[in-house]
Amino acid sequence: MKKPIFTGAATAIVTPFCGYSIDYDKMAELIEMQYKGGISALIVCGTTGENATQPISEHEKLVDFCVKKTAGRMKVIAGVGSNDTMTSVRLAESAKLSGADGILMVTPYYNKTTQRGLVQHFTTVADRVDIPMILYNIPSRTGIGITADTYKILSQHPNINGVKEASGDFSLFSRTRALCGDDLFFWSGNDDNTIPMMSMGALGVISVASNIVPQVVTDMCKFCLNGDFKSATELYFKYADLFEKLFIEVNPIPVKTAMNLLGMNVGNLRLPLCDMAPENLEKLKKSLIGVGLELK
Repeated sequence: MKKPIFTGAATAIVTPFCGYSIDYDKMAELIEMQYKGGISALIVCGTTGENATQPISEHEKLVDFCVKKTAGRMKVIAGVGSNDTMTSVRLAESAKLSGADGILMVTPYYNKTTQRGLVQHFTTVADRVDIPMILYNIPSRTGIGITADTYKILSQHPNINGVKEASGDFSLFSRTRALCGDDLFFWSGNDDNTIPMMSMGALGVISVASNIVPQVVTDMCKFCLNGDFKSATELYFKYADLFEKLFIEVNPIPVKTAMNLLGMNVGNLRLPLCDMAPENLEKLKKSLIGVGLELK
């Protein structure tokens, strides 16, 4: 019987840069902040970590660093998504060698594929590397989504553990839950979908907002896991505007900007990601102040 890689809140952690290099001292600080905030797992080299602009050697070094610094206190899940299946195989092999607890694999982007191709794409990696895999469904970014029937097929693979579901399609989620039961675990891929998804059996969230407010996201998930959706909802309402503003531009532009505004000094974005538009920056500042956070 499968067991979920984690329950509760996981952070899709940013990658702090100093020019063209990773700031590993800052990365170590961020890991400690996440641990103190009660976070259950870190997603390293995901979308929020700007993995699309990371060379393979840098990607592998960062995963290895995070595994060592986390030292078993939180789960470490390495992003291995690619539109080249064999690149995903290599990244998955490297993640396992480093001691990662799991991998996160997004649907292939740009070249895309059919549903039959998706099954082959994911199972090729799952067959070759014995490490738990979380699928990542976000058609708004990749241009291709996973259907409920495809989820059912993939759920039968022993190494496919669950799904970061970020389509926002609750009908898809409910149909898939009914089809797959406990053969496939679910986590919300959007901060604003966490509570409704957990009310239907999701086990937590892979969060962007927890880069800034890890304890808030941790507490919200704990309330849900304990069946206290009233308290979870009250907490969500307090931070709902911030959750929205963190996606006012393409992720991770707003969250990295917010972290720098709060004095966390996570450095620059890598092109093609760029600085926020001035009008959006002001909205983000207002939202941060509105939840009681202090700008530096």
